[in-house]
Amino acid sequence: MAVSRLARQFASRSDSTSPSTHLDVPADASRIVETDIPARLDRLRWGPFHTLVVMALGITWILDGLEVTLAGSLSGALKQSPVLHLTNIDVGFANSAYLVGAVIGALGFGWLTDRLGRSKLFFTTLAVYLLATAATAFSWNAASYTLFRCLTGAGIGGEYTAINSTIQEFVPARYRGWTDLVINGSFWVGAALGAASTTVLLDPAIINPEIGWRLAFFIGAGLGLIVFVMRSFVPESPRWLVIHGDADRAAAIVDDIEQRVQQPSTAADRQRLPRIRLHQRRATALAVVLRTLVYSYRSRAVLGLGLMAAQAFFYNAIFFTYALVLTDFFGIASDRIGLYILPFAAGNFLGPVLLGRLFDSLGRRVMITFTYAVSGVLLAVSGYLFSIGLLSAQTQTVAWMIVFFFASPAASSAYLTVSETFPLEIRALAIALFYAIGTGIGGVAGPALFGVLIESGSRNSVFAGYLFGSILMVGAAVLAWRLCVPSERKPLEQVARPLAAIE
Repeated sequence: MAVSRLARQFASRSDSTSPSTHLDVPADASRIVETDIPARLDRLRWGPFHTLVVMALGITWILDGLEVTLAGSLSGALKQSPVLHLTNIDVGFANSAYLVGAVIGALGFGWLTDRLGRSKLFFTTLAVYLLATAATAFSWNAASYTLFRCLTGAGIGGEYTAINSTIQEFVPARYRGWTDLVINGSFWVGAALGAASTTVLLDPAIINPEIGWRLAFFIGAGLGLIVFVMRSFVPESPRWLVIHGDADRAAAIVDDIEQRVQQPSTAADRQRLPRIRLHQRRATALAVVLRTLVYSYRSRAVLGLGLMAAQAFFYNAIFFTYALVLTDFFGIASDRIGLYILPFAAGNFLGPVLLGRLFDSLGRRVMITFTYAVSGVLLAVSGYLFSIGLLSAQTQTVAWMIVFFFASPAASSAYLTVSETFPLEIRALAIALFYAIGTGIGGVAGPALFGVLIESGSRNSVFAGYLFGSILMVGAAVLAWRLCVPSERKPLEQVARPLAAIE
């Protein structure tokens, strides 16, 4: 196929092992350290500490799901607001502004995460989110609402880079695939929370909808305050510390983790564990980051970009305008939108939960290709049925449930791919770059485009948008089959050797 030929021409040779990278080691050998910390972290069984990490950090996906659902579920109330008076185009533009903010936040905070450490950014990005989402409740016109949505997105985008890299570096290799997919799938727990809350807050019999939509934006702020406390118990990533000159602190953190999961390593255990030699560094220059992505890891860069762009358009275009389709084409009242999003969210969450373990057993290549391809085909079929008027609001929801049962693990696997297949020193920035570029290409344009298509009132126009998203997903499936790295159940250092590694 043309897509696979193009990928092979642009991509460098891809194999199952980490590409070799060259490190110019200075004469100062005092900064060379040999460590077994990665192996000690990967040998651990699942324990309360890992659950804490997942809950305290994985909450980001729930918050994002909440924010995206609020934007969609509240669209009817925002258009009817006597203060805001938003149009469909205003709603689509504000949703795109949220994604623009996420892109900017991911790039800025991603760069800082690799330079300053994972834990230092936890509270900064969360604070940005809390303040911005609370400010959204006080919006007084379309411009202020759009600005606050942009700032909210910046906080969430920054969260993604710090959170995904940290979770990857704490979770043992044999749990990494399923855990990452379920965490990403928890986006839909937030979506369900948003849908359920708006069902109550937009009910005129309970509360004035003009007050209700404003109260809805305080839900995320309340959750974030709880997360502040939980994150105080999550330490800095030992993998990051040992490379950045603090091996003693890294060892102390791993000792504590082993005690907390009741699996301390004995001297005999540590003698059997593989060790890696590293040249400690303070930071990695941007020139090195670009050289690594463009030269050493070119095929992985092509894959990451393709997966992220396809899923960003597919998801953001459809979900951000979900409520508009229900209100404009099926006549569903805005205060009833939440009832339709709940089953949709259930299908999205069950997909990663039920299919996630297959990414660790059958492997990344098989499952990523399968989920992307099936999602694309099913969207094209359901879009056609919508265009010819065969679907009701209920059957449209069922169709979307089936489509996104497969699309949800597909989208989650894009984040899994970019967060585990690049060296530790550039992991957060790599996540940020591919999230930013992919979202910029597919996500920002998607909601705005569909806002215009829905405003036209033409089912065929909306179907054309669905068909384009379908083509992107099938094209990404071809890329995955050709370029995917078999990283299942392998240590991160084997999937992508640190730039600081010394042979």
